[in-house]
Amino acid sequence: MEITKEEIDKAFEKYLNPKPPSPKEEQKKNAEAVKIDSEVVSREYKEFKKEAMPKPLGLYETIVKTTGSIISISPSPRKREELQDSCRISFIDARPEQIMGAAVIISLFIGALGVFLSIVMFGSLFFTFFFVILAFILYFMILNVPKYSANIWRMKASNQMVLCIFYVVTYMRHTSNLEGAINFAATHLAPPLSLDMKKVLWDVETETYPSAKDSLTAYLDTWKKYNLEFVEAFNLVLSSLYEPSEERRIALLEKSLQVILDETFEKMMHYAYNLKSPITMLHMLGIVLPVLGLIILPLAINFLRSVKWYYLFILYDIFLPIIVYYFGRSMLSSRPTGYGDTDISAENPSLKVYRNPVIRFGNKVVPVPAVFVAFFVGIIIMVIGFSPLIIHYLDPNFDFSFIGTIECKPNQGGDCFIGYRLSKYSTADNPVIIGPYGTGASLLSVFVILGLGMGIGLYYRMKSKNIIKIREKTKKLEKEFATALFQLGSRLGDELPPEIAFQKASETMAGTLSGQFFDIITQNIKRLGMNVEQAIFDKDKGAIKVFPGKVIESSMKVLIESSKKGPLTAANAVMSVSEYINQMHKVNERLRDLLAEIISSMKTQINFMVPVISGIVVGITSMITTIMGKLSLLLKESQSIEGVSQTQGILEMFGDGMPTFYFQIIVGIYVVEIIYILTVLATGVENGSDKVGERYYLGKNLMRSTAVYCAIAFLVMLLFNMVAGQILSSLATQNKLNTTNKQCNK
Repeated sequence: MEITKEEIDKAFEKYLNPKPPSPKEEQKKNAEAVKIDSEVVSREYKEFKKEAMPKPLGLYETIVKTTGSIISISPSPRKREELQDSCRISFIDARPEQIMGAAVIISLFIGALGVFLSIVMFGSLFFTFFFVILAFILYFMILNVPKYSANIWRMKASNQMVLCIFYVVTYMRHTSNLEGAINFAATHLAPPLSLDMKKVLWDVETETYPSAKDSLTAYLDTWKKYNLEFVEAFNLVLSSLYEPSEERRIALLEKSLQVILDETFEKMMHYAYNLKSPITMLHMLGIVLPVLGLIILPLAINFLRSVKWYYLFILYDIFLPIIVYYFGRSMLSSRPTGYGDTDISAENPSLKVYRNPVIRFGNKVVPVPAVFVAFFVGIIIMVIGFSPLIIHYLDPNFDFSFIGTIECKPNQGGDCFIGYRLSKYSTADNPVIIGPYGTGASLLSVFVILGLGMGIGLYYRMKSKNIIKIREKTKKLEKEFATALFQLGSRLGDELPPEIAFQKASETMAGTLSGQFFDIITQNIKRLGMNVEQAIFDKDKGAIKVFPGKVIESSMKVLIESSKKGPLTAANAVMSVSEYINQMHKVNERLRDLLAEIISSMKTQINFMVPVISGIVVGITSMITTIMGKLSLLLKESQSIEGVSQTQGILEMFGDGMPTFYFQIIVGIYVVEIIYILTVLATGVENGSDKVGERYYLGKNLMRSTAVYCAIAFLVMLLFNMVAGQILSSLATQNKLNTTNKQCNK
């Protein structure tokens, strides 16, 4: 096809002397370019943010930004820097001025409104004091949420620091490449430290920093204040990149892991020694002093009219748990970093289905929501506990005699099962029925706490039971995996191919979990024709699916990578990993020995002291309340028969008293709260931020300790009320004889 001269001239005109676009066309073109560019950038950023960012504090951000926009208050330079640092670490999108303004506005509003309502509507100094204290607490809570969130993030991240250095060193031992090592660590770590490692690489990809070394150095600067050993270990890793000698390079890598292990142990040793005094204070603050108060309370309840049940509820079930929890959290904030367990279901997403109870249909696993089962069980038990209130609501005149020392008169008094009666302060025009005071109602109230503790405990137990079984099985394998890797490395050192080496190692380790793991790999290779990588990592049949530990997975990844360079390289890499695992295990065991005494003390408080002492106190209170109530009734009957007011002064000393039904529920809720708080603290001291372990022990302790408390409270109340019944029975008999004698004398 021949090209004409006119077409050539048009082409030259178009490309060599282009016609400038009109302003409208230029604007449209620029808008389209910006739109395309922003879509690309935002899509990549959104994908990274969705994967990397923690769960945002959306409600807190909304409240702070809304109220903080009304008035902004500049904090001190030191506080401003602290808030900025905390917001950056915990990804809270708010300015320090907004946080300070929100804290002041909300606390002043709640405090002023509460004081106004307390004085004008209720006329209560107790509630005035309560709202003033609440305003102070809200101020510090709003101001410290970023710091608290940042501490949680740091604790979760620092729990994985030893593993992070382990993965980096393991990779760089056979391949001296920093980017590959960071990516290897990011792949095998769980959030949040894995997200930090990905952020280091992300900053290189987006050209925030020119190299991975610069990006890593900037990231390590944020940890200098909190975990210097992590920074030192990574600096040794960076130094190994510049060593021309292979022997010197390997020595620096091994030194980096040794540095973080040794310094973590040293810091944990000091922490364990310094923790004894705070644990004693926590014991006094959370158990001894409240229990002493409980012993005095029965007398105050029965002699002081002004003491109401909701006063005790606010004091014991709101104020005291908040103070104990805050004090315990401050103890955990000083815990050394770099050691602890992780959530295996976060490391392996395929295990998330086991966070709930499962029902199997063939090969299909169907999760059952734990919250529904726990809620159903808890509600059924609690309905039994609330049955005295329900029965009285349905039929106010229903009641019957329980022990029979004094005749039961519904809504009047006596030895009734439910035990509603007229208040001493009621009048003929305004009769006030109060209760339930009956021994039966007191005994049934135990089921309210049993339902509460069992419901919450069952929820946590079901949420963690399957995962903890898988993790314990994996940890058992990891415990002996160092020896298994040494055996495997020895076979590879004989220049056997990996396929044969796995078979020989499985025969040597027969009867152990490691032998099972190697045997699954061998069978996948022989029967299914897989290569080594498929035999280990296949998503359906791979051995790693049966033993989903990250240390195991990373060791096998190292084997696969190093075997590409020959059996001898693979042997050296695997045997070095074996040595690293041994070192980590020894340090972990030494740390557990250091904390054993403290953990044992906290477990004793959880399992024995709190439920037993509280149960006995409730029984004593029940006996005193029963004696006071029935003694008052006997004196009243005596006064009405004699027609004199000799006992009037004694009667006026007695108030209505708080029904044991409500008192036991208040104490029981306090017991459940303290067990919850102490379990969280004990798990945090022992394992750092370990959500799976925390849920497992919460389920175990709440169910067991609540059952112990309820059993002791039930038995002591029954026993003491029987004793009180015998005492009052003799008094009632003597009172009748005295009355009869006086009538005969007349």
